[in-house]
Parts: sequence; structure tokens; C-alpha cells
Amino acid sequence: MTLAEDNGPERGGDDLFAAEYVLGVLPAEERQIASRRIDSETEFARLVDGWEVHLSPLAAGYPEIEPPASVKPAIDRLLFSSAAAAPAEPRAGLWSSLAFWRGLAVAAVAALALYVAVPYVNRPAEQPQARLVASLAADGSDVKYLAVYDSERHEVSLSHVSGALASGKDFELWMIEGKNAPISMGVIPAGATAHIGVSPATQRKLAQGAVLAVSLEPAGGSPTGQPTGPVVAAGDLKGI
Repeated sequence: MTLAEDNGPERGGDDLFAAEYVLGVLPAEERQIASRRIDSETEFARLVDGWEVHLSPLAAGYPEIEPPASVKPAIDRLLFSSAAAAPAEPRAGLWSSLAFWRGLAVAAVAALALYVAVPYVNRPAEQPQARLVASLAADGSDVKYLAVYDSERHEVSLSHVSGALASGKDFELWMIEGKNAPISMGVIPAGATAHIGVSPATQRKLAQGAVLAVSLEPAGGSPTGQPTGPVVAAGDLKGI
């Protein structure tokens, strides 16, 4: 089965669409559609409320982060500082001096060079996003999961949205990077929510963006190390 891509509300139905709205991963246009539906459709608004309650435990373990103390004073200075006092009028001889203008030009060029260079010299290294999210679904399958990868906790949290597990079978989670062979992340524990630890090698690949997929396997997982059953759900990891 071809892995399904995230294509919006028609891909996973209203329930998954509401979940993606709560997680904040919808494109701007689809988010506007969802906002209008919340105002006009009682049933869709209930789905959104339900997902806010269901997903709130995922954020319970994360304390609020205060910005550095220097940020607000810097913003205040930028927005509200009074204009600098005008300098006293210089003597006429200074303004008519060729040496003065040459010196001023050199200083201006140096200041411009410094202004342009400093952001590049002091630019902090880009940090990978701490959390990525994926909605997992596939055409022709009623199995749906929401997955959140937490790079700080080194785990993937899964919320089971829909789809019953057949007797004697297990769902198994896979990470797919480009055209490489899938890498098993383990059998998904039964229940509404599950947590799967991530190895250091897999962490690096997930941070670069990858596909998560769920396959239906014999009890205990794939006996071969590769998916043996159908892929019942899949989706791309996205930044929150």
C-alpha cells in the first residue's frame, strides 16, 4: 500500500482534522476553514473541545519557559525610546572641511560593514525543534494515530484515534527515511495512549524529518525486521 500523505480534512475525516487543528499543524488556509467551522458547526466544535481535553496531558510535563530578562527592555527601547537629543550646531569651518567629510565617509562605511557583519558573526546555531507531530492515516484503513516526537525525552507518544486491532495481531511502528528500508521502532502497546523510546541513531533521523508508519503484524511484531503486513497508517513528521 502506498503511504498516504497529509492532504487536509478530506484525508482523515473531521475527527483527525479537529485533532490537527488542536495540535496547530494545519496550513493557514485549512486552519481558517477549521476556525469558521468551530463557529458554525456545533458537532465539529465538540470534536475540537474533545481533542483539547484528550491531548492536554501531552503538555502537562512541560513547564512554561520565561524569555531571557533582557528581551523586554530591548523591545521597550526599540519601541518607546525618545529620540536622541539633537547635537549642537557645529562651527561653519567644520562643515566646510574636506578632511571632515572624508573622515565621516570612512566612518560610515566602517559602521555599515560592522552592521552587516555582526548578525552573521553572532548568529546562534539553529537548534532542531524539540517536538514534531504527525497524523497517521491511510486510504482504505480506519486506523488512525496521532504521534508526537519529543527530542528532549527521546520518545514518541502515540494517541490511538480509531481502528480496532484484530485478535492475534499487533500494530508495529516504523520510521522511514527517504528511500531507505523501514526501521522498526517497536510494537505499539495497546491502549488509548502509548510511549515508545527512540534510539540515538533514530533520533538523528527523526530530527531531520521522516515518515512514521504503522503496519499490521503477527502478535509480538514482524518476524523479519521488515513490515510483513499491510501499512494501515502513515504520515510525515512536522514541526509544531
